[in-house]
Amino acid sequence: MKFYTLIPKSLKPFFEIELENYKIEYASGNLEKAWNHLERAHIIGQKYPYSHSLVHWKMLVFGFKIKNGKEIVGQIPRLIFGGIKSFVGKIPVGNPGGANVPPLKPFPIEKELQNIFITAGINPI
Repeated sequence: MKFYTLIPKSLKPFFEIELENYKIEYASGNLEKAWNHLERAHIIGQKYPYSHSLVHWKMLVFGFKIKNGKEIVGQIPRLIFGGIKSFVGKIPVGNPGGANVPPLKPFPIEKELQNIFITAGINPI
């Protein structure tokens, strides 16, 4: 595996849709829905260093935008170490990535996201 391993082509459109939906909801002032799309993008992309780090960067920026100190402080180590954890294959599968959850705790993947992985032919583990 190369350090710059990118998200597979079959999974990339789903990842990009979540990021686009995040932008739309944020611009509309729907912060809870916007955040949910970032969490979904995190789950989809967390196995891949670049995608994983990108989502944590967006979560950090979101924390600054809404002036949430807990999220800002919580995202800094996630941003630093998230991509490294992906690179070595030690991710907490299903973890939504926010500072409101333990960074190393795995979570069940919701059915809709499971179907995305199945459609893309990707094992999330």
